[in-house]
Amino acid sequence: MADQLSLKDDAPQTYVVKKGDTLWDISAMYLEEPWLWPKLWRWNPEINNPHLIYPGDKLRLTFDDQGQPVLVKDNAQSSGKPEYKWSPQIRKKMKDANPITILPLEELAPLLNYSNVLTKDILADAATVMGADEKYKSHVEGAILYAKGDLQAGKSYAIYKQGEPILDPETGDHLGYYAILAGTAKGLRDGNMANRIPASLMLENSRREIRAGDVILEVNTEQLLPAFYQMRLAEGKDVQAMFIRNHNNVREFGKLEIVLLNKGANANIQQGEIYAINRQSPDVLDTEDGPIYEEDASRWYRLTKGDDSEDRYEMPIENIGQLMVFKVQDKTSFAVVLATKKSVRISDTVTAP
Repeated sequence: MADQLSLKDDAPQTYVVKKGDTLWDISAMYLEEPWLWPKLWRWNPEINNPHLIYPGDKLRLTFDDQGQPVLVKDNAQSSGKPEYKWSPQIRKKMKDANPITILPLEELAPLLNYSNVLTKDILADAATVMGADEKYKSHVEGAILYAKGDLQAGKSYAIYKQGEPILDPETGDHLGYYAILAGTAKGLRDGNMANRIPASLMLENSRREIRAGDVILEVNTEQLLPAFYQMRLAEGKDVQAMFIRNHNNVREFGKLEIVLLNKGANANIQQGEIYAINRQSPDVLDTEDGPIYEEDASRWYRLTKGDDSEDRYEMPIENIGQLMVFKVQDKTSFAVVLATKKSVRISDTVTAP
């Protein structure tokens, strides 16, 4: 089933790529399961490389020998590629020359790269800010920071403040602390704690005041990108996770929101996996006056009937969207909401499809 593409009834025969489109958005117009986007583009060497698809290119829907849908680029109609024509009078450059990507990485990259949970193990091993080249209590961009830790010159680092504790909404277990991004820095000189030599860093960007004791973690800005090119359905896994919070800390949220889940490597969750977002429909009580939602029943009715009443009907669980995990830690993981049929709520659950 995972290899079969299910085409939407209203899938267009042709589509002209617009500025702001992504491969995911285009695939979602054609497929019921947009995470299978690589199979939709598989016969198109130019489309296999998303950096070669531009606004203005015309895409055409066709089918292979097994009747499976394939999107191909109609080169005769494509006009979005950047073209340079030289003549004695003028040089022309086509508009909208930026290629499209799988997801809007330009918008998501800061959140993908710097989302973190500070566990006890991370805090025990992490480098920390000791001071700076000027005797200030807080530091701004351009300052040289000194760190307690074996950091290396040339590498990129994120500086975090330890936030509130994170509790598992199911068990109440302590999972770590929220990592509040305070700034980013680049290594200037190696540290050597064995010889009591602190590392030196250049503060490149500061969102908050940088103070002694702030946590420093290495950041590889390229490490997360492969996950977007290896999306796969998390089939056959007995995973049921809950939302802890979302990036904007609101009760309801939508597409492209970054969320924190209460399961991670301990539940065999892996980077790049696609999971379903599910919602329990509200229970119904079949009373003498007709069906009513449980929350609308009188207090007396609830007291006399109890939770095991035969009048109670447990309604189905419905799928309302999908998300993709992009960072996995021991007991938590970060994911990005890829698609939703309605606003996602903190009370919704996450399972393998």
